[in-house]
Amino acid sequence: MPLKSINPTQTESWSKLTQHFNEIKDAQMKSLFLKDSNRKKNLSLEFEDLKLDYSKNRVTRETLDLLVQLAEECDLKDGIEKYLSGDKINATEKRAVLHTALRNNSDDSIEVDGANVLPEVHETLKKMETFSDKVISGEFKGYTGKEITDVVNIGIGGSDLGPNMVVEALHYYSNHLKTHFISNIDGDHVYEVIQNLNRETTLFVIVSKTFTTQETLTNATTVKNWFLEDAEESDIQHNFVAVSTNMDMVKSFGIASDNVFTMWDWVGGRYSLWSAVGLSISLSIGFKNFRQFLDGANALDTHFRQASYDKNIPVVLALLSVWYNNFFGSESEVVIPYTQYLQKLPPFLQQLSMESNGKSVDRDGNPVDYQTGNIIWGNTGTNVQHAFMQLVHQGTKLIPVDFIGFEEPLHGNMNHHEKLMANFFAQAEALYAGKTADEVHLDMKTKGQEADISRLLPFKVFEGNKPSNALLFNKLTPRNLGILIAMYEHKTFVQGMIWNIYSFDQFGVELGKELANKLLVK
Repeated sequence: MPLKSINPTQTESWSKLTQHFNEIKDAQMKSLFLKDSNRKKNLSLEFEDLKLDYSKNRVTRETLDLLVQLAEECDLKDGIEKYLSGDKINATEKRAVLHTALRNNSDDSIEVDGANVLPEVHETLKKMETFSDKVISGEFKGYTGKEITDVVNIGIGGSDLGPNMVVEALHYYSNHLKTHFISNIDGDHVYEVIQNLNRETTLFVIVSKTFTTQETLTNATTVKNWFLEDAEESDIQHNFVAVSTNMDMVKSFGIASDNVFTMWDWVGGRYSLWSAVGLSISLSIGFKNFRQFLDGANALDTHFRQASYDKNIPVVLALLSVWYNNFFGSESEVVIPYTQYLQKLPPFLQQLSMESNGKSVDRDGNPVDYQTGNIIWGNTGTNVQHAFMQLVHQGTKLIPVDFIGFEEPLHGNMNHHEKLMANFFAQAEALYAGKTADEVHLDMKTKGQEADISRLLPFKVFEGNKPSNALLFNKLTPRNLGILIAMYEHKTFVQGMIWNIYSFDQFGVELGKELANKLLVK
């Protein structure tokens, strides 16, 4: 059954939220903390190693109750069950949305068109495990009999951003294989990657569901021609594998059928890293770690399905996002991981959120008269403090922030880590507290800068009252990364449910491709 079409602005809770917003829009978070000495405890949630502190948001208990009521009126419960059970909620493309099944290691039955998909999922994962073990151990060899030293993932969009981000994020857990990614159709990008590779010891993983994506096939063909400068057509089967459903195209490319890993049309590209699209992840960190990554996401799936809305981390994050987007008029959100390992998380989340919820018609095909989607941007740690945080602190725009931190460093250098995390907590505090004119005056006077007070004071005042969430894990592990990504996936789904849009098609990607093809024909 398709998702129900419910205009959020026509609900009773939306009307109440509008009135409530007008009453508290200028409320100071400092005052809210003074009124509730337990505010931080009351507005914090935990799941396994993850602690979410959302107390530094411009909300009261009434705000949260009304947002939960909005979720109920939009029948989020019905949406979640259809989403996780295999209903074809991607109605425009008549597809189920079951990336959650890819990390389900149980004996449950999840059916699409009357067939249980889990046995085939488990079979593919087993094939990935066997293949990964052979490559990592050296049993699988290139065309001249040498062991594989490098892996090159060739894909674009979800076939690149997800695996690329995870391989980088979990580099601490990587083995001896060096992993590279080719995505952009820019030939300079391709040659920069392959110019220092050894054809004999490089494994190429071509990721394309249809095996017709222009960028991927152009790049794969260029790499194939480079490979054949020293090798024969029959050697392709030893150094190329594919993740695809188009067996005919894969075969004509020269890839052996045993080296093809299947995909399913009920997995969207930006949600596909949990599938064989994640083969480069499994090769990089080993299948055991890949399984832990899947298990973390699966655990968060259970939390999302079972927890009440007010205790449900993805739901709370989504409702807060709706609050700022649709009532405060905030059009963007910043994601700031305080670890360099997650430097590719913001661009990954850009695709996840903006390709999903960048829609302007509702589920009935009618234009919406309210804001959907968010502009997602960000970078890592203290780097951002010397870049765009100036705008977040003292600019004219209200921009909610997600700070993502870890209590323990992976390499054990506590001197660096204590300084890093001091900045993590200080940034959230600075956004919340700001710095008043009186505080600036006293500070400058204490420093002997009385002569400059009248001139500089306005420039040193920080308004404060800027919202942020603090997401704190114990350590960056495969399991915790799985939890983090699944959390943002479900946040994106909940936003789409509230906004009454279809989050799982991406027709907006196609127009530019069509015009580019016409230009090429000319």
